[in-house]
Amino acid sequence: MTLLRSTGAVLAGFFATAILSVGTDALLHATGVFPPMDVRMSDGLFVVAALYRALFTVVGGAVTARVAPSNPGRHAAVLGGLGLLGGLAGLSVAVAHPELGPLWYSASIPLSAVPCIALGAWLVRRE
Repeated sequence: MTLLRSTGAVLAGFFATAILSVGTDALLHATGVFPPMDVRMSDGLFVVAALYRALFTVVGGAVTARVAPSNPGRHAAVLGGLGLLGGLAGLSVAVAHPELGPLWYSASIPLSAVPCIALGAWLVRRE
């Protein structure tokens, strides 16, 4: 039962981050703030995306820590590892396809994953 709850805590943080990020992307594309999906964004818009994704990653770390059955820091570390691996996979795609966006943006995802998740967990543990 504890393994199931632990897995659920990590998945809750992952899905909170993913849904908030992808949902915001879709909203900004739909409202015309971001250009259509087949048009490359300006670097300034990539800065906006990097900032809200970092914020949502903090939220994901907080969600995981809040719902963890015990040891919230360990659960956040697992989520951080998953975020790092996923970000590195995305970075490898970006290296192969530079037309998708600036390399710094793709690098910001794995570089910010662990510290942002740790910050979210720390904020929850501080309460």
